[in-house]
Amino acid sequence: MRTRLAGALLAVLALTTATACGGATAAAPGTAAASASAATADRVEPLSPAPTPRLPVTVDSADGKRVTVEKADRIVPLSGSLSEIVFTLGLGDRVVARDITATFRQAEKLPVVTRGHDVSAEGVLALRPDLVIAETSSGPQEAIKQIRAAGVPVLVVDPAQGLDDVGTRIGTVAEALGVPTAGERLTERSEQRIAAVRKGVPDADEPPRVAFLYLRGSASVYLIGGKGSGATSLIEAAGGVDAGAASGLTKDFTAITSEALVKAAPDAILVMTKGLDSVGGIDGLVKIPGVAQTPAGMDRRIVSVEDGVLLNYGPRTDQVLKSVVAQLYPDGAA
Repeated sequence: MRTRLAGALLAVLALTTATACGGATAAAPGTAAASASAATADRVEPLSPAPTPRLPVTVDSADGKRVTVEKADRIVPLSGSLSEIVFTLGLGDRVVARDITATFRQAEKLPVVTRGHDVSAEGVLALRPDLVIAETSSGPQEAIKQIRAAGVPVLVVDPAQGLDDVGTRIGTVAEALGVPTAGERLTERSEQRIAAVRKGVPDADEPPRVAFLYLRGSASVYLIGGKGSGATSLIEAAGGVDAGAASGLTKDFTAITSEALVKAAPDAILVMTKGLDSVGGIDGLVKIPGVAQTPAGMDRRIVSVEDGVLLNYGPRTDQVLKSVVAQLYPDGAA
């Protein structure tokens, strides 16, 4: 899943790893465009021909360090989003481990060394990496320090906030791997594909209000996204309004209440596929207090996208956006 789930949400991720992460899961029955949702989790499309890294390079890390990368034969990305970038740059054959959120097919046989912000320093070091690429949310920090203390370069990358960060993150990773030109090619390809999807978004007399809900039923975690959740950019690109942010929710995530949902008044609800599964699908979702009373709940207008790609803002964001648009406007009109 997207590593942008911050603030209050990070506190619950450790409790929900078993249900939050794992292999790709089909969208719940009754969800429109389920095949489009599942497809985003399936494969990445590497650049061809694959670039050859020109190393060494020294780059700035988001945690204030200067990192020198001398080799990139054995790479360990500590999030699914970062794995996606490395593979799509054409360097997937150099990746020797993955985070459990790297759900695309090319990575599925790699050993798992981190599960939802629970990095195993011993597991990483046992693979003799030349470079570890982490998110600012990767941790615990003791594990990151242990990896660095062993002499392994660790590049920390800023989290994605929205569509504008797609090229920035690709460029950061590409520069560290010694393939800046490939990064430019991938950025151009990604941005062109996103732009093409945006052109096909149906015109709406009134933009649909879309609430992003983070759900983990097994841990009784029910949150609504507000300003800073990371969903706003995607919702707006699909022609909608972020209902949580528009209703005045200033925190990244707030516990769902009937009052909050009534105020947000969403016409549609955006969820991660496993989150929807964890509450029993759409039938279970509308039983959460307040959901059935919203326009989205009454119309059962639910948009579901696979956890590992929904808010990555990376090379497959055009596929995510296409899936959201297809589900939000199943008849091609708002």
